Amino acid sequence: MANLSNVLLYALLPFVGNVIGVALAESLKAPRWVTGAALHAAAGIAIALVSVDLLPRVLDRLPMSIIAAGFLIGAVASVAMAHLVARLQSQRILAGHRTAWLVFTAIAIDLISDGLMTGAGTAIGASLGLLVAASQSVANIPGGFAVAASLRETGVPFKTRIAVTAATLIPVLFSALLGAWLLSEATRDLQNITLCIIAGVLLLATVEDVLPQGDKPEPRRWISTSAFALGFAGFALLAAGID
Repeated sequence: MANLSNVLLYALLPFVGNVIGVALAESLKAPRWVTGAALHAAAGIAIALVSVDLLPRVLDRLPMSIIAAGFLIGAVASVAMAHLVARLQSQRILAGHRTAWLVFTAIAIDLISDGLMTGAGTAIGASLGLLVAASQSVANIPGGFAVAASLRETGVPFKTRIAVTAATLIPVLFSALLGAWLLSEATRDLQNITLCIIAGVLLLATVEDVLPQGDKPEPRRWISTSAFALGFAGFALLAAGID
């Protein structure tokens, strides 16, 4: 199995990103365009991870038909997770514990996917696991901010909001260990197919979820474009330095 300390350390990054977002929401009221810009930056980072690191690892190692099939599996998984989260969110009713724990379940599903991808990436290579975790960490900052702000606006008590945030550590660590265990003894071909699936999940979630959410606050075009470009370029440079 991949180095256990690396798996657990990297798995903390998506959780920390969520915590930072929650802390920002609890301590200040940023303009809505800031959230939009942050989501565009997160989208740039995710697309950089797919295009600069994930796909180049498999293009020369797998037939294009297998790459396409893996990508499609990732797309289906992305749709399934989005549908499940949407169903949970639609069940929110009056403010209180039910709303809070429905939100926890939605966050946990997202962090479980982060943990699985981080653990699988770490099993394939320590640098890849770090890059996957780092990209999800940044993406989770605006997500954590939006969730905490929503819970506060609906009257969920502060202690309950903090409990929801803290409880999300468990699913991300568990799923990271599971992902590492599943991929640690896998063949190289299976590991590469998994990278294609991860690419599908990330790219579809970014295009269908992150960018539309980033457009809702209607940040000025130069702000959203600059945030996206800086996210992409900065992460590409980071990936080149780590590799």
